[in-house]
Amino acid sequence: MQQDILINWSPQETRVAVVEHGAVQEVHVERTLERGLVGNVYLGKVARVLPGMQSAFIDIGLERAAFLHVADLWQRPLEGESLPANRHGTPTRPIEKQVFEGQTLMVQVIKDPIGSKGARLSTQISIAGRMLVFLPQDDHIGVSQKIPAEQREVLRQRVQQLASAGVPDGKTGGFILRTNAEDATDAELTEDIAYLRKAWSRIREASVRQPPTSVLHQDLNLLQRVLRDLTAEHTQSIRIDSSEQFHALMAFGREFMPAAAAHLQHYRGERPIFDLYSVDEEIGKALGRRVDLKSGGYLVIDQTEALTTIDVNTGGFVGARNFDDTVFKTNLEAAQAIARQLRLRNLGGIVILDFIDMTQPEHQQAVLAELRKQLARDRVKTQIGGFSALGLVEMTRKRTRESLAQLLCEPCEQCQGAGRVRTARTVAYDVLREILREARQFDPKEFRIVASPAVIEMLLDEESQHLAGLSDFIGKPISLQAEDALGPDQYDIVLL
Repeated sequence: MQQDILINWSPQETRVAVVEHGAVQEVHVERTLERGLVGNVYLGKVARVLPGMQSAFIDIGLERAAFLHVADLWQRPLEGESLPANRHGTPTRPIEKQVFEGQTLMVQVIKDPIGSKGARLSTQISIAGRMLVFLPQDDHIGVSQKIPAEQREVLRQRVQQLASAGVPDGKTGGFILRTNAEDATDAELTEDIAYLRKAWSRIREASVRQPPTSVLHQDLNLLQRVLRDLTAEHTQSIRIDSSEQFHALMAFGREFMPAAAAHLQHYRGERPIFDLYSVDEEIGKALGRRVDLKSGGYLVIDQTEALTTIDVNTGGFVGARNFDDTVFKTNLEAAQAIARQLRLRNLGGIVILDFIDMTQPEHQQAVLAELRKQLARDRVKTQIGGFSALGLVEMTRKRTRESLAQLLCEPCEQCQGAGRVRTARTVAYDVLREILREARQFDPKEFRIVASPAVIEMLLDEESQHLAGLSDFIGKPISLQAEDALGPDQYDIVLL
């Protein structure tokens, strides 16, 4: 399997496409204005201490001062102390005995500013890697609860040994194994440990050199995460269309991830880089419900709040000798397409697959085997069951970020995400009923209907007889006014 990574950079947006064998498999988008502050480390300056609230306001160079609560203050317990523990399990002294106005503190953002509230801070620093989270002020090894219990102790001991190697004073720091470390090799874990320690070393050095309110560390942007998270052994090239960002990423890669940086290339072609594999066209298709298969069959994908459903249809595929073969071949092709669409659209949570009914058990097993084979290429963890009594396949895919549709789209103002609007005739009948209701309560000289052009045309044409009959019944004239700004099922009744 050969992989190419394309990076399209602009000041407002970074887009990344992962291509395998000429087909787009993943799309990642990051917008400059939407990047949060969570994970950033600052050299803050204490602006004010509030003993009554057991909190302090910290200046970190933002428009509003950030907020630090005593529960988020990390400290080593003093010998002989017996104090209530904070949420990190550390004894807590009153905040006024720990910080003072004008003091400089190394702090990390744990919650972005919202509205009039400043950012929420912690003095316990954590640095996220690809498979591990580094806690430089701690010394314990934690394991994600989502990793099976029988594997946790083995993983904990492996990381303990790898972290201790080459550390003479035994101060290894603490680590938390993330869920994607479950199947990691020793080489991958060692590489992550080295990257995290180097990042912490740079933070400490910057804290000595930089003035208060400086940024000491920023969580990796999408460009840097390409080297950390997306590059694999089968990656052939990482092409980026910005000279400035190419040199910046090369400098970052040479220091932290030299093996990945070796694949970096500056794309100088005249065509936009995403045109090489029709990436924009693939993004457009990934935002639609229907996915056509080469055989003539197709998928229908519906994403809801609770789950995603994928329905397989034969369409115009009649190439096999009998119906069973037609169904089987369509389902096999669909299994490959489904795995790709899950990655491309970044669909997470519960996914229900409705393959075309197959009468032969061996066909069902072959389709499941093909689906599992294709899902094995997914960097996101998936779990899949067998065929249910109703012929459905239930699977889950871990949610790692917003889906492509959630990132690039918003609910339609007209239908509010329902995917349907009422017909012009339905709205016309609502209008007629509303006028009759208003006529029983009020006595205006005239009723005026303000609605979309389609509704007005319906009332003037096909429903003109009913409109005239209503006018005669209530004894009042009814005038019509088309308004382009109104949606298909919006209207107003004006009393004149």
